[in-house]
Amino acid sequence: MKQIFLLFFCLFVVKNSCAQADTSNIFLIEDLQEIVFQNHPIMKQAALLSDAARANVMQSLGYFDPALKAGFDRKVFGNSEYYNRWASELKVPLWLAGADLKLGYDRNVGDYTNPETSTSTAGLTGIGISIPLGQGLLIDSRRNTLRQAKVMVKYAEAERIKQINATWFAIAKDYWDWYFAYNQFLLISEGLELAKTRFKAISQQTILGDKASIDSVEAAITVQDRLIQFEKVKVDLMNARLTLSNHLWNEQAQPLELPETARPPQESKLKERPKPQLLDTLLNHANNLHPDLIKLQTKDEQLAIERSYRAELLKPKLNVGASLLSMRRDFNSSIPNNYDFNMGNYKLGLEFVFPLFLRAERGKLKEVKIKQLELQYDIQQTNREIRNSVIASYNHLDAYSQQLAVQVKSIDNQELLLKGENSKFALGESTLFLINTRESKLIDMKIKREEMIIGYEKKLAELYYKAGTRM
Repeated sequence: MKQIFLLFFCLFVVKNSCAQADTSNIFLIEDLQEIVFQNHPIMKQAALLSDAARANVMQSLGYFDPALKAGFDRKVFGNSEYYNRWASELKVPLWLAGADLKLGYDRNVGDYTNPETSTSTAGLTGIGISIPLGQGLLIDSRRNTLRQAKVMVKYAEAERIKQINATWFAIAKDYWDWYFAYNQFLLISEGLELAKTRFKAISQQTILGDKASIDSVEAAITVQDRLIQFEKVKVDLMNARLTLSNHLWNEQAQPLELPETARPPQESKLKERPKPQLLDTLLNHANNLHPDLIKLQTKDEQLAIERSYRAELLKPKLNVGASLLSMRRDFNSSIPNNYDFNMGNYKLGLEFVFPLFLRAERGKLKEVKIKQLELQYDIQQTNREIRNSVIASYNHLDAYSQQLAVQVKSIDNQELLLKGENSKFALGESTLFLINTRESKLIDMKIKREEMIIGYEKKLAELYYKAGTRM
């Protein structure tokens, strides 16, 4: 079974009864990542973006679906059949050249039918094609829609990655806030226990006359002060645990709660400085695969398709349609050559349209060109901002690693001072006030160290997030 499910089982059932259970109580960020990416509603919602884009492509493909239509009209009045019309057609749009392949059957008889459209009782079969030789030859509205829909799949995928990265970055920060609240609680708790133990010892020495009563008062004040701190950090830890629980869901989409016995791992007190190779790798990734840049590049592809379509609309419409005609209904019967498919039986049509000023078309094309220019400026600015934000996060990360190294040394020195002060106090050469002061400063320095650790971890997560990826 996976570690995270062992974690929750041990936390709720075993209740820290053995060393192995204590190990299972450690809630790693990798455990959180596994739960979030499998079950978090926002992660599942993000996956729908690509599905919606592919559904839009399917809708656009509908413009190329074959269509079958048929109609029947009949009028009888005064023992006369005015007309009896039957018309059916199968239209198959073709991707190439925007053409349409047509197969139809017409039967138009009656006493008052139009001679141009009248047929024999056998009807008339036709097979032909309609081709735009001018406007619509290279691209038309349906091909424009489909191409843009396909481009939007890439856009949706970039948006999905961006949404996932942003969600995980926010969750990771909540995890490290919980880490800090937990360790701060431990440090304050440790300080409180030390103060209580010292108060008991000094109270006994006061009763025996070895210490002045003022020392007992000093020790009591320290206990009260640290008790106030303890109550505050206890609430902070409860709230941090609740905040982190917001991101915990099971496979049945039921919310989970982070148990009180869960604890973060002990992080290394020293963090190595980030290597320049890491910065180069992330800058290269940001330049090529950052979701924001991909979205802008996708918009540029869309505008390029739209520009081609708008330029196509500047051409005159010249549509040609031709069909071969026959009285044939099937290929088993015998039809005279004069009434079968041949070059002598045909229907031909020509349509020509050309607006004289083309103001609407030229205006729309100019608008698209302006949008392309604006987008290029936007891409340049966004690329620069992303690059600088990655470098800034890297600089912060490097600074945290150096500050943390100094802080660890300072804590070691402060511990030596406290140890020496305790030795002097035992010999009667120091005061309880100095011990409490040095001890409180040591606790504050340790808390500051934990702040630097989570600052480092948050900046590391931010560094990857700014580069458009995650650890």
